[in-house]
Amino acid sequence: MSAAVQPAAWTQAGALLLRAPKVFTLGTGRSGLALQMAAMRFMHLGLATHVVGEVTAPAIGSGDVLVAASGSGTTGRVVRAAQTACDRGADVIALTTAADSPLAKLATAVLMVPAADKQDFDGTASIQYAGSLFEQSVLLITDALFHTLWQAGGSEARELWRLHANLE
Repeated sequence: MSAAVQPAAWTQAGALLLRAPKVFTLGTGRSGLALQMAAMRFMHLGLATHVVGEVTAPAIGSGDVLVAASGSGTTGRVVRAAQTACDRGADVIALTTAADSPLAKLATAVLMVPAADKQDFDGTASIQYAGSLFEQSVLLITDALFHTLWQAGGSEARELWRLHANLE
C-alpha cells in the first residue's frame, strides 16, 4: 500500500516530521485509532508526539505538524483541526482518498490512499466493509513511514525500545 503513495509526498512527509518541534495526530473512529498507533511509533523515534484531544496535549504552534486522516477528506473535526493548525503556522500531513477534498487542500503534504472511503457501499474500490481498507492503509502507511525514518536515522531497535521502556 505504501508503494502507491507518491514518492515526493512520502519524502516531504518524512522531512516535516523530523523537523517539527511537536507532532500531533488526529482522525476519528478507526482512522483515529490507527493514528494513535502511529503516534506511539513516532514517539519511538524520539519525536515529541501528541494525540489531539488527550488532556496532556499542548496547543499546536508554528513549525509543528498535524498528521490527519479522513478517507473522504471532509470529516468536520479533522478539517477544522487542520484549519486551526494552518492558522497557527503548523504544517498538515493529510492521509485521504480524495485529492480535491478540503483536508487535502489545507495540507502541506498529501499521502493519497488508493482505497474506498466509508461511503463506498457498492464495493467499487474494495469489497471490504465501509472504510476498512482506508483505515488499514493508514496503519500500514504510517508504520512504513516510521520504518523509513528509523532506517534512515541509523538507530538500533534496542535504542528505540528504551524510549518506550522508560515510561513503563
